[in-house]
Amino acid sequence: MFFSINHKGINRCKGFRNFFQFIKNFPFQIFNTILATPDNKIIIVPNGGLSTGITENYSKEETRRVDWVFGIAYGDSYDKAKEVIARLLNNDSRILTTPAYFIALNSLGDSSVNIVVRAWVKSPDYWDVFFDMNEKVYKTFTQENINIPFPQMDVHLKQD
Repeated sequence: MFFSINHKGINRCKGFRNFFQFIKNFPFQIFNTILATPDNKIIIVPNGGLSTGITENYSKEETRRVDWVFGIAYGDSYDKAKEVIARLLNNDSRILTTPAYFIALNSLGDSSVNIVVRAWVKSPDYWDVFFDMNEKVYKTFTQENINIPFPQMDVHLKQD
């Protein structure tokens, strides 16, 4: 069985997930596939493993869903946090309107109320949107007095 992967892309093969491109100036390798990562590493993957393993291709489709989980402190307003996140998503032209984004209370964690956010973007915009939205949420939550908690533990010392 033969399959092909584009010469450039984002894939996960045999535990490696990264942007990569096939090395074109190497001679044909019957036993190995040679990949180059963006930080200039060369990865040599035996073809046997590639042909029997699962390959996930992150760049083949035109759109991808970005997932975030934002934690807010217990006692802070979930509705206010949801409104802030929705406003940030609506103001980012890279967020696709179809399918619509999704915001929901995901879980009540040990230290935070966790809000899950899912939005669709064009595949080339994925990482820029992911990192930009993390920064925007952090800064806007601070401006809006919505607290992002951190895990903490109370230790009680017992004296004899």
